[in-house]
Amino acid sequence: MPEPTESTPPETAAAPEAPETPETPETPGSPETPGSPETPTLTGRDRLVRDLRSARRSQLVVAVLLALVGFGAVTQVRTADADSSYAGYREQDLIDVLNGLSATTQRAQTELNRLVQRRDDLQSTTLRRQAALDEAKSQVDTLSILAGQVPVTGPGVRVTIKEQTSEVNVDSFIDLIQELRSSGAEAIEVNNDVRLVAQSSFEKVQGGLLVDGELVEPPYVVEAIGEPSTLAGAVTFLRGPADEFKDDGASVTVDKLNSLDILSVRGRNGEVSGSSGTASSQ
Repeated sequence: MPEPTESTPPETAAAPEAPETPETPETPGSPETPGSPETPTLTGRDRLVRDLRSARRSQLVVAVLLALVGFGAVTQVRTADADSSYAGYREQDLIDVLNGLSATTQRAQTELNRLVQRRDDLQSTTLRRQAALDEAKSQVDTLSILAGQVPVTGPGVRVTIKEQTSEVNVDSFIDLIQELRSSGAEAIEVNNDVRLVAQSSFEKVQGGLLVDGELVEPPYVVEAIGEPSTLAGAVTFLRGPADEFKDDGASVTVDKLNSLDILSVRGRNGEVSGSSGTASSQ
């Protein structure tokens, strides 16, 4: 009996594969959303505008710093251009420029020295002229005082002579005046009426003394301006004028004064013009 034969089932033909669909490239920063339309690609300008609109504080600081750096660079370039104005000069040209500057500086310094010397000369001349004027004025004042042509005020002494037993001797009176002059009396006046000068004359007459033609009656008051202690000593020293007047029978009083006014003056032709004086005692 024949054996049964296995039957091989017929091979099933494989189904044809579906063609592959090309993948769409993904745009960076924009993940695909299922069912959403594709996002367009941004250009560099668009990204710059977007970044400027949404600028942060740190970005603003960086922008300001960049602007400052740019300004500094422009300034440096301009300064370099200004400093390089002589860059194209030859060595001899630069030497000539330096020589010209040196000559200009020397001329300016010479003119400055001349003006300074001129100023010093003018100041010196002015000072010498002023000193000469001051000296001349001082001499005029001194001569005017000695000539009795101006009133005088200052410290001094008042000598009062009162006749008691007899009349004073004219020689004693002259000795008194000479001692006061020798002790530095600047101005001397008798009885507030007669201003004494170097040419004054004294004469004994009936009723008193004739001084420069003016009758002066006792008591005699002699006022002198100068250093009070020195003038008082010139009258009261031993065997001096005070002792002479006492020998003549008169009393002598010497007052030292802090301030004394001698107002009587003499005219330019020598005439006497009397005036009463004032004084404050020491």
